[in-house]
This record gives sequence, structure tokens and C-alpha cells, in this order.
Amino acid sequence: MGKIQIMDEWLSNKIAAGEVVERPASVVKELVENAIDAGSTSIDVFLLEAGLTSIQIIDNGSGMDEEDALISFSRHATSKIHQEHDLFRIRTLGFRGEALASIASVSKMTLITSNGESGTYLELEGGRIATHKPGPLRKGTDITVAQLFFNTPARLKYMKTIQTELGHTIDLMNRLALGNPQIAFRLLHNGQQLLQTNGRGDVQQVLASIYGVHNAKKMVGFNGESHDYKISGFVSLPEVTRASKNYMSLFVNGRWVKHYLVQKAIVDAYHTYLPIERFPIVALYIEGDPYLTDVNVHPAKHQIRLSKEPELLKLIEETIREKIRNVIRVPLMEKKEKVVKPATEQLNIWKPAPKLNVDKMNAIVEKLYDVQTVQESNTLDPIVPQPESVLTAVEESWQPLPVMEVNPIEEVNLPDEVKLDEPVEILEDEPAKEPFPALEVVGQIHGTYIVAQMEDGFYLIDQHAAQERIKYEFFREKVGQVNPNERQALLLPLTFHYAADEALILRENRQELEAVGVFLEEFGQASFVVREHPSWFPKGEEQEIIEDLIEQVLTTKKADVKKLREAAAIMMSCKKSIKANHYLTKEQMDTLLQDLRNADNPFTCPHGRPVLIHFTTYEVEKMFKRVM
Repeated sequence: MGKIQIMDEWLSNKIAAGEVVERPASVVKELVENAIDAGSTSIDVFLLEAGLTSIQIIDNGSGMDEEDALISFSRHATSKIHQEHDLFRIRTLGFRGEALASIASVSKMTLITSNGESGTYLELEGGRIATHKPGPLRKGTDITVAQLFFNTPARLKYMKTIQTELGHTIDLMNRLALGNPQIAFRLLHNGQQLLQTNGRGDVQQVLASIYGVHNAKKMVGFNGESHDYKISGFVSLPEVTRASKNYMSLFVNGRWVKHYLVQKAIVDAYHTYLPIERFPIVALYIEGDPYLTDVNVHPAKHQIRLSKEPELLKLIEETIREKIRNVIRVPLMEKKEKVVKPATEQLNIWKPAPKLNVDKMNAIVEKLYDVQTVQESNTLDPIVPQPESVLTAVEESWQPLPVMEVNPIEEVNLPDEVKLDEPVEILEDEPAKEPFPALEVVGQIHGTYIVAQMEDGFYLIDQHAAQERIKYEFFREKVGQVNPNERQALLLPLTFHYAADEALILRENRQELEAVGVFLEEFGQASFVVREHPSWFPKGEEQEIIEDLIEQVLTTKKADVKKLREAAAIMMSCKKSIKANHYLTKEQMDTLLQDLRNADNPFTCPHGRPVLIHFTTYEVEKMFKRVM
């Protein structure tokens, strides 16, 4: 008998579960995506112990008849694709037919489903049907996954804490809510509501329910289109940043995916608007022909391949950059005031009691009796419990997208039932591009900050960041068009020595280096000499600049002229600008502000730091208690 044999279906399903069912969030993802594909408009998710004890998902989708319900737990059973041609035009979230069989093989599952004409009730344990009987006729599906990984203790052993697993599920549900604003989602954990959306198709309201109204107010919408793709979405203003790229949500034809190059294009769009290692909040929607996408490249369908990728990346970067450039504004100094509770007055038991007015007391009692009689004849409205803060549900170390950082209930001070019914009108108004204010110089602080004023308050200007922005735009223009007539010959040529493999890279990229003003001549096998440089290189720092530019080429192994020019402009502007503790005359400060006023983007330095901050007259008066 041969050694090779075909595994039985039960064993192959458990192996497949190792790829599909990584943690409770994986189960929620597969089942909620099935509910979305079924045309649901309402999806409720109930978790016990982060899903390790129980996961219940109820939807109002199309449901299944008895025959479909039974066959759905067979491996590779699907209603999404029927022939090879369908694989290249997938518009549904699920299509492989592995999820139900894989999940059922490592759990105890209950399925109640109906298409409105007949109902089915199934109980499965370890992938095998234990109970089969007719079910209720409520259209839709109610599926419960209990004791996940009960028959795979090794997998259960490596589950993280309840808080960590819950954090993954909250993050996932927030992405699904953003990708499907037309569906009303609810997520409850141990009876506590963690997420609720109204399903009205308004992305702005979903953003507000996830990030809080305060942050959602500072997000602006954008739209763009090329021959093959349409993009839309919302991006945060540069003043709203996060320390992680996890706050960028990307949806391709309704599917939430992760794509490194798209994230990079978004970050590049914010170039010089954000500080280093700070990232925006983004919800990006990409629509295109399914033939241009390949979603069958990852077991959990998290990754995707895109055709005509350079065209799409350019569209994303240019559209978002243009939107940010038009709405950028001076950062406003916001003072968070502490809520001071009034002191409780101590009861003075020695104070004599006031004299009782008997006539007035009788009138009050009579009036109360009348009110009580009216109330007893009416039906009282039930008390709606206020949702509790979600912040306690997740560890501080976990930083997914959602509710954990800003509690929308605290921001709006309204219960969810009221908030969800009210449109977030303020999000529709996008701030207009703000001109640089006409400032009058008052003085200087510590040789570092310029103080200026105008009618609406005063401004603090970082003199180094201001001149850095001015010099950056000057050098960016110069580096962009290196003029042969603007070369300065060196009295003593500069010599650079490198390893043989590094010299090979430099030879291949000599033209790119010349495009940014670095003119290398071979000087032996692995040495180069520079005899001239552009006359606008900062004096005395020519060798350091050339070494830095060469180092960038060696690091990336391939030179990108656009990026090299950008890096050269930033580097030279930083080295050439005024430093801190450098005192200026009033004329020099006036000239600096006038040059800054003429800059394309006078509000941030090339590294994304703010150039000036505005203190309104009202805020100053509040600090001095002139207004209350």
C-alpha cells in the first residue's frame, strides 16, 4: 500500500481552520462578511469573554433554505462563484467556501436560518451535524459559535488576554462599519455596547461614532478620478495625527484591505505637513473594475494586488495633497479647562429652622396631589440606560482604530439613541484655504520665537521653522532645474572613497545624482572626485551635503530623482536656516514674516512642524479671567 493517501474531509477542515480561523476576530470577520454578502441592513454581534466563550451574529439578510443550510458546511461550498471566469470579477467579500466548514470544525456551532418560506435549525460539534430540525421563519440568519478551539488545545493555549482579543474584534468591526455605512452595526461584549451605527449610509456619522465628534469635525472629504479608478473618502487635517498607520482604513470595491504602497502614497501626500513618525486618520474608498484587482492572494483576504498601480498611487497622492493644501490653517491654541465642582455646603444643624407657612404648604400639597393624579393615568416611558464608556474595555497598550481613544459619548454628552438620529451637520462644512495673516511684529522671546499681533489675538512664530520653510521652497525650485551656468568650481576637488559594490551603485545612478547637482568623476576603481558644485549650495557645507545625497543613493540602491531633489532641498534649508538663541532686529523679523507670507505653504516647516500658533484674544482674556 502506498504512503500517500487523501485526508478525510474532517481532518482537512481542521487544517484549513489553521489559516482561516486565527483568533475570535477571524470568526467575526468571516461570519459578518457572509451577512453583508446576504444583503443584510442590520447586523448584531454579541460576544462573551471576547468571543472565546461565545460569538453570536444575527442579521436580516436573505437567509438559506434547508438544502443550502446543510451543504453550506461542506468544504468549498459557495454561492459566489460557479466557473473560472467568475474568479476575475469578484464583487462579494467571501467566495472560497472555506469559512463555515473551517469554523465549525474547531467549535460548537448553532445555525438558525430562514429565507422567509422555510426555517432550519442545525447544531454542529467539531464540524459534524448533531441536531437537524425545522426552525423559526424569521428571515435572516442567527449563528452562534461556542467554545472556540475546544478540540485544538494548542491553538487555545496561545490566545492572548481577553482585552487583547477584544481589541482585535473592535478594530475589525470599526473597519467593517466604515466600509459599509449603509448597514446598521451593533457590537456588544458581555452585555456592554461597544459600537452602534445607524445604517443611513452617511460616512461622516460613522466617523463620528468611531473617533468622536471632536476628531470627525477635523476631517475633510475628497474625490478623485482617473481613467480606471475612482477614489473618495475623508482625511484628517494636519493638526490631528496619530503615532500609528493603523488609523488608515483602505477599502477596494467595498473590501477592507491592507496595502503598503497605498499607505505610503497617503503619507507622501502629507509630506511637509506632518511631523516625522506621525500619521493622519484616513478612510479611503477605491472603486474600479474587478478585472483590475486580484483578491485571491491571501488566506484571510487581507491583501490585494492592483493592476495599473502607479496610476492609482499618483491619483491618491495628488488628490489628497491638493485637498490638504487648500484647507490647511494656523493651529489654534486650545486650552482644556478643568471642570470645577461646586463645594457642598455643610449642613448647620444648630441653625434655627425657618418658620413654617401653613397656608403655603397646604397649597403645595394640593398641587402635588393634582400632578400625581394626572401622571397615574398616563403610561410612563421606559428609562433608556446610558451607554458606559468603552475605554475600560480595552488595555491602554492596544491602539486600534476605534472607540478606545476618544469616547464619543463624552464629546457630545448625549446618549447613543439621540446621537445616531442627528446628522453631523458640521462635518459637511470644509474650511476654506486660510490666507497668511498680516502680522505686526511685537518682539522676540529667548532669541527663538517671534511675537506678532493683529486684531484677533497674537501669534508665536518659530523663527527657525519659518526660515526653513522659506529656504526649502527656494532650494526646491533650484534643485528642480540645475542650471549649468550656476556651477562653482572648487579650488581643491573633493575625493570620496567607497567599497567596490557601492561604487557600482554610484556608477549606475550618476545621471540621477547630476540632476540634483552632484557631479561625480571616476578616480580609480572605487573612488570618485567632485570638481564643481551648484553655486547655491550652502557655503562651507558642500562636502557634507554631497556625502548625504550619495548615502541616500547607497541606502535605497536606486536613485529616485524626485525624492533626491526633495531630500536635498530639506537638508539644505535646515542647515542654512536661523538657529535658536539667535537674536534678530525688528527689520529682520519684518523681512522674515514678509518672506513667509509669500511662501506656498507658510504654516508648516519641511518636517511637518507648525511654523506659527495663534492665541485668540478671547482665550487670553479667559486666562486672565476677564471673561467667564
